[in-house]
Amino acid sequence: MTIGNIPKELRRKPSQCTHVLLGYLPTTPLHRVENQASRQQMVANLFHYCVSRMVEPLKAAGETGIAMSSGDGVTRKTFPIFACFVGDYPEQVLVSGCKTGNCPKCTTKNDKLGQLESHYEFHDLQTVLDALATFDTDPGNYASTCAEAGIKPIVHPFWESLPHSDIYLAITPDVLHQLYQGVMKHLISWITDAFGQKEIDARSKCLPPNHNIRNFSKGISSFSRMTGKEHADICRVLLGLVVDLKLPDGRSPLSLIKCIRSLLDFLYLAQYPIHTTETLHLLQESLKQFHEHKQIFIDLGIRENFNLPKLHSLAHYAQSIQLFGTTDNYNTEYTERLHIDLAKDAYRATNHRDEYSQMTIWLQRKEKVLHHQSYLEWRAGNQPAITPQLLSMESWGVLTLTKWPSVKSVDLDDIVKDYGATFFSEALRRYIIISEHTGPPLTRAQLEQKVVYKDLPFTSLPVYHKLKFTSITSSGLPKFHTLDAIHVRPKKYSKRRIFFPAHFDTVLLDVREDKETRSGFQGICLLLFYFHEADQYKDYQVAQVQVIFALPDNPNERLAYVEWFGKFSAPVPHHGMLKLNCQLSNNTDRIVSIVPISSIRRSVHLFPKFGLKVPEDWTSANVLEKCTTFYLNQFSDRNLYYISK
Repeated sequence: MTIGNIPKELRRKPSQCTHVLLGYLPTTPLHRVENQASRQQMVANLFHYCVSRMVEPLKAAGETGIAMSSGDGVTRKTFPIFACFVGDYPEQVLVSGCKTGNCPKCTTKNDKLGQLESHYEFHDLQTVLDALATFDTDPGNYASTCAEAGIKPIVHPFWESLPHSDIYLAITPDVLHQLYQGVMKHLISWITDAFGQKEIDARSKCLPPNHNIRNFSKGISSFSRMTGKEHADICRVLLGLVVDLKLPDGRSPLSLIKCIRSLLDFLYLAQYPIHTTETLHLLQESLKQFHEHKQIFIDLGIRENFNLPKLHSLAHYAQSIQLFGTTDNYNTEYTERLHIDLAKDAYRATNHRDEYSQMTIWLQRKEKVLHHQSYLEWRAGNQPAITPQLLSMESWGVLTLTKWPSVKSVDLDDIVKDYGATFFSEALRRYIIISEHTGPPLTRAQLEQKVVYKDLPFTSLPVYHKLKFTSITSSGLPKFHTLDAIHVRPKKYSKRRIFFPAHFDTVLLDVREDKETRSGFQGICLLLFYFHEADQYKDYQVAQVQVIFALPDNPNERLAYVEWFGKFSAPVPHHGMLKLNCQLSNNTDRIVSIVPISSIRRSVHLFPKFGLKVPEDWTSANVLEKCTTFYLNQFSDRNLYYISK
């Protein structure tokens, strides 16, 4: 149990101990009862009886009130009521008493779950309570009376006598089981059936690496049983795996791609940390778009209908968010994690004999230690106030490098050979000339003439192989939790002679005409960049980082050698992704430059434009060099989706 007044920034962290364990429920299968229906009914009645004993104090407290002390030390009269129930679909069915296959919230029939309606009628709580009351007055007709009310004949459910509570309204969305382990799991299998495992796996093996993207070296069809984390990893790249693919029968895949895009939009919009009327409208529009194009799966013979309770539950998300707040208030990921802390770890601490009493004692002592530790931290003043922060492009995190370089000295020739920085010396000369120039801006001809006669006063440089963005605490101080990372390293062999290919990440660079954020960068920018003013990304451009280094005479200033991609085009209509090409000079060489690392805003992931079939020589290590046209992956992480939506 948890309290709705607790900030979600604390509730979604199991380490903050914002949930209280009320008790352990029995899991006896009742094997001695031979009739399966009777056994299931007895298990349900046992569950409701146990929970009703746990929530017994809420009855009087919710009606007459109870004095409680808040964190500021003031005692107030409060009325705690049962507000939300967080659980997966089988638990929702068990709690609400509805039949499996039906919606636990509304009266929609199971053969109508695949239709999107403008309005849904919830179960009438009073009608259900009247049916439950006949157990004492007319037990002979109790089963038929409950069937007419649309519930199973459960005996005295725990919510029957709770004041000011509606169990059908209290059931909340479940991102983990309804979206990732439900709808997205079905969608992945439908896509695999539509396009075939071979081509989908070939594309997933050729995706370029990124900190937020999982490397599917064996494809996505090799998983036997996937967790929610694995489904989330696939959702980050799902749209890029099907773009430009053709269906086997020659049918147009546009409707299918729109279905994928709309469900991915719904998935990410449903996890917004803050909602407005506009975002809730986008949430409903994305679901509406899926229902408009879902017929493609029936035409392909993949589905006969869409009467899936988890798919139908998406229609209730907007209303639940308006009633109870954003979905990160009641995600089952938190309670699933508590199974480890409050059940598995507690059981391992016992001698496995008379375990329940030992488990409760162990938990009581652990809670006392944690409370005392929290008190000491509060007295020491180490707990700043919680102030929610929205991560934007400008506040993605704190840019950090290691104190010492990864390689203290790399020859300039080795930088060209090992790091692929073909024009490193020329670009570095340009950067030094522009940094030292104090007069009027140089023309391109003057700059090229000075480059020819400029000598570099060093033959080697210190090189860094990793750049991090760490999180920011509520007090504004950096916290050592990596939000994003940029890897820049050549190919190597481990001590066990295991080969690791070269890894050079793509990043989003700030190219605005701002001298404070682009010191020493504006001179080169005049030669390289051109944007449409209406372009959403006119202030940013993608580049691939080849080397991160420091100059010997100024070791505190870190620089990066980058190869540029072209400007963003308008979003492609049927899948909505931004298209970009490699930026070439004379149609042969990549345009390069030296930039300060302070202009790097974050890493980005690119989808290669595979065409109808993946070329055989493309791999995850060389696809950024082999391919010339890409799409920006807006689903690589939630922050990029938020700022690009």
